[in-house]
Order: sequence, then C-alpha cells, then structure tokens
Amino acid sequence: MRVPKTWIHFISARILDDLKKGGLIESAVSHEELLHATEEVILYEMMAEDRLNDEVREILRSYEGEIEKKRLDYKSLFDMTKNKLVKERNIVI
Repeated sequence: MRVPKTWIHFISARILDDLKKGGLIESAVSHEELLHATEEVILYEMMAEDRLNDEVREILRSYEGEIEKKRLDYKSLFDMTKNKLVKERNIVI
C-alpha cells in the first residue's frame, strides 16, 4: 500500500464530508459508524496490491526449484505473473 495507514481516517472523513455537503448521501447510521465502515472499505481496496503481491510470491515459491535450476530472473517472473493476474482478474492497482 502506498498511502500510510494513518491517512485512511482523514481520507475517509474528507470523502464523507464532501459527499454529505454535495447532498449525495444520507446516512441511516451514526457518523462514526459510517466513518468506520468507509475506513474499512478504503483500507481493503488500498491493500489489493499487497494481497496480489503475496499471492504472486506464493505462486513463485511453488516453482522455486525450477527458478533456481534454470537461473531465471525472479523479478521478471514476479512482474510477468503479477501482470497476468491483473489482466485475468481485471484488478485495478
């Protein structure tokens, strides 16, 4: 994740304030509940790349022997695998 986790609260609050000022949302729950839910959603979405990187590492770990045996470039394999998964799953990172 490229944005510090400490910023999530401020980003969420700003988004909610702008949506409320624009009359785009009305909340059936308290502001704090809505803020907390917004923070969770933003954090989850911002960590998509981290989860993808973990998955790519796990995939490449299963081919570790072949990678070493053939002296393949791990960084290139990582990038190719990641790009393939991004395209297959239509992930926005």
